[in-house]
Amino acid sequence: MKRFKRILLYTLLLLLVLIGIFAIQNYPVSAAAKNLPALSDTSDIRKNLELIIQTAKPRNYKNIDVLDTVAERIRQEFSNYSGEVNMQNYQVNQSWYKNVIASFGPQGAERIIIGAHYDVCGEQDGADDNASGVAGILQLAKLLKDKKLKYRIDLVAYTLEEPPFFNTEQMGSYVHAKSLQEDSVPVKGMISLEMIGYYSDEAGSQDYPLGILKWVYGNKGNFITIAQNSFCGDFAKQFKTLYFKNNSIIAKSFRAPSFLGGIGLSDHSNYWKFGYSAVMITNTAFFRDHNYHKRTDVLKNLDLARMGQVIDGVYRTVTQME
Repeated sequence: MKRFKRILLYTLLLLLVLIGIFAIQNYPVSAAAKNLPALSDTSDIRKNLELIIQTAKPRNYKNIDVLDTVAERIRQEFSNYSGEVNMQNYQVNQSWYKNVIASFGPQGAERIIIGAHYDVCGEQDGADDNASGVAGILQLAKLLKDKKLKYRIDLVAYTLEEPPFFNTEQMGSYVHAKSLQEDSVPVKGMISLEMIGYYSDEAGSQDYPLGILKWVYGNKGNFITIAQNSFCGDFAKQFKTLYFKNNSIIAKSFRAPSFLGGIGLSDHSNYWKFGYSAVMITNTAFFRDHNYHKRTDVLKNLDLARMGQVIDGVYRTVTQME
């Protein structure tokens, strides 16, 4: 009996320590929306979503011709705003796949990478997952055109984020992150835009990996999240601080070990593997949008105004970084 009580006491103490660490890492947890002028145009966002979604077949790994078509559309749109747009081609088995990269700012400066994947899982439109993220980087390209920048900003549209290639070296983001390390490119940090289009003001519309988090973050899916791992690095910490000053949508921070609650389930995790500081900007994916990986993930479900507010916050933040 004494042994049981001792184990219970130690367990409770460990739990209190973990809760304390979580609270310290995430403080402040939330930032209220600020009344800032809108920078992004919802008609542009809709056009870019349609650019990605409207294809003859789903843009999954099997339909390479469709992926190539979407990559070319992204390249052409990037070319409207950047004089330096490149395709990063790589081979998987007997097929070739493409990342699309647009660069802004000083050529030799330290880089900030902002990326989103354009492929889908299975037979679906993938409007939120992840045409929304790609529409985000296309809108950022328009905002960054002719902007005087301290850092070089590379916008990257990745291929092969989805199964069966997720968490393998065939992911487009892994290929890109590895190329940066191999070329000794100075990288300040990376931002992954992963599902930024779906929101709800309904009570109970937001789920969590741990039910107790509803007491901290609320039960409405009306916010955007900055997801970071515990050892996120200086860039991630600075990004959160600045984003909380530049948000016109409710913003919340979730920093925890990478194995918890899907915190590493996107392209940013590949940059962690190479030692780069990285964050994910997300509406929390399947913890909110129950159309995740289903045919019902369609454009009509997305909130373009709030998407624009997310993009505006990213733009303001990266252009103010020291």
